[in-house]
Amino acid sequence: MKRHYLIAGIMAGVVATGLGLGGLAHAQTAAQDIIVTRQAGFDLMNGSFAAIRAGVAAKADVKPYADTAAGLESWAKQIPLVFPKGSETGHDTKAKPEIWSDSAGFAKDANDFATAAAKLTELAKAGDAAGFADQVKVVGGACGACHRTYRVRTN
Repeated sequence: MKRHYLIAGIMAGVVATGLGLGGLAHAQTAAQDIIVTRQAGFDLMNGSFAAIRAGVAAKADVKPYADTAAGLESWAKQIPLVFPKGSETGHDTKAKPEIWSDSAGFAKDANDFATAAAKLTELAKAGDAAGFADQVKVVGGACGACHRTYRVRTN
């Protein structure tokens, strides 16, 4: 009888250890998934902003870019949320440690970007091509400000 309790105890320990390691693996997977998610978000943002810049260069009607600019604003509001603790490394992330050590500054830069993109949306909706073109530079500057402090330079 005691042997059955011993075997049951060992099995319970093995199962508990397996669940604990599974939880650790899940936590690591979640951190890696958020890195992939934020990289995809930034890729989409870059493509959207490139389309906006191309439209400005072509002197296109800016009204069709209102939704694209609104998408930039929406993404900007999510940026601080896709950099949780534990997602500092992996998937060739370019995130600097300052994101986590200066989270208030990082959130401020993301908010500045969101504010600039919101203004871009308003100008697009109004059909203000000159104002829109000027605001594209402001949005680009907001991106650059964050990159200088919180992104590892490549090239």
